[in-house]
Amino acid sequence: MFSASLPSQLQKLLLLPSILASLVTILSASVGVDTHYLRFNDNHQYWRHEVDEVGGLGMVGRNGNQFVVGGQPFYVNGFNTYWLMALAVDLSMRVKVTETFEDAETVGLTVARTWAFSDGGPGALQISPSIYDENVFKALDFVVSEAKKHNIRLILSLTNNWKDYGGKAQYVKWGRAAGLNLTSDDDFFTDPTVKGYYKNHIKTILNRINTISNTPYKEDPTIFAWELMNEPRCPTDPSGNTLQSWIEEMAMYVKSIDPKHLLEVGLEGFYGHSTPNRLQLNPNAFAGEVGTDFIRNHRAPAVDFATAHIYPDAWLSNSIPDEHLQFTNSWMKSHIDDAENALGMPVLFTEYGESAKDENFSVSFRDEFIDAVYKNILNSTRRGGGGGGCLLWQLFPRGTDYMDDGYAVVVTESKSTENVLSIQSRRLRMFNSRCSWRRSWSCRRN
Repeated sequence: MFSASLPSQLQKLLLLPSILASLVTILSASVGVDTHYLRFNDNHQYWRHEVDEVGGLGMVGRNGNQFVVGGQPFYVNGFNTYWLMALAVDLSMRVKVTETFEDAETVGLTVARTWAFSDGGPGALQISPSIYDENVFKALDFVVSEAKKHNIRLILSLTNNWKDYGGKAQYVKWGRAAGLNLTSDDDFFTDPTVKGYYKNHIKTILNRINTISNTPYKEDPTIFAWELMNEPRCPTDPSGNTLQSWIEEMAMYVKSIDPKHLLEVGLEGFYGHSTPNRLQLNPNAFAGEVGTDFIRNHRAPAVDFATAHIYPDAWLSNSIPDEHLQFTNSWMKSHIDDAENALGMPVLFTEYGESAKDENFSVSFRDEFIDAVYKNILNSTRRGGGGGGCLLWQLFPRGTDYMDDGYAVVVTESKSTENVLSIQSRRLRMFNSRCSWRRSWSCRRN
């Protein structure tokens, strides 16, 4: 606030940095400069607002229902590529990891979600409980290091609900091999020995010292957040009590080792028994009986933000594209509203996609679907809401079609999709920059 007693010419001089900042935002938008990394410091010089005191990316934090970096808002346009570590094990294929990050950086994506696990089986990171393959660990080191080079942060998931890459089924197999009487894969959530196996994995990953950067993972701001499990479900206990106890225990354990990084559960976003009035928002009745509970689970101590996934093509039976969009809009709105009003935290839509295997698929519809997701995020950010961003499932470099699950997006092969992704990235960069210069939390439209 300026004093009324100051001479008018002096007041104008003091306003100059703000005027210049606004001009930079306008000019940057027209020429494509990345304003997400620019702002004035107190000496009115440019600097990267994400740079911390030791160089590199700043640690992501949370202020209420918004993500922050260096005290300033940080909204996410990101992607998934779960197989980065597995690909990086083969030295000849590491170029594809680099290409993935290069393609992502080209369209302005800032966060990637990938696996920090591979449990048992060929090429495993964790060969057996507490036994790790150092070569595979070095591949994960490479992924983290390469992400940092391209100004991309990582959400690292610690295990899987599904059998792919081992997951909870592999932990239970290890338990049975040790003589435990386990009857279900869901014993992963309750058996003390099996939970001990998983806790050891948490401890090993978080305390890992990167062989390339020499930085402990738990100290590395390249890591956006830890994820307890990809899409956890416990259908043997539809009440949700079993999964809730596991989340509370494991979230506190992660924070006991690493209090600096954010933590999320990995949920798909299904509403559960604690909110019967919200069950009708689920895509089907089955979703309310898999032992997860969007609001209750995210109220667990030590959980920092909410997550949800968006798969109308997989979740809605006999649907047509219009229904996909209608569901996407209502699903996102309800989760953003609940994140703000019931949880007081951001929600990140950590997976969303439309499969090319769907009979109604077309690239134009995929673009329309992505744009609908983006519009819901923008509607939230424009009012300072809890829609923290979204991560496309999934980004592929050229020449890796053999791994395509139907959702692969190769930005260099689809100009229209590349444009949709780039426009959203520019919008969020401008929004983040405007918030930084205004030093405002609401950043509402005038």
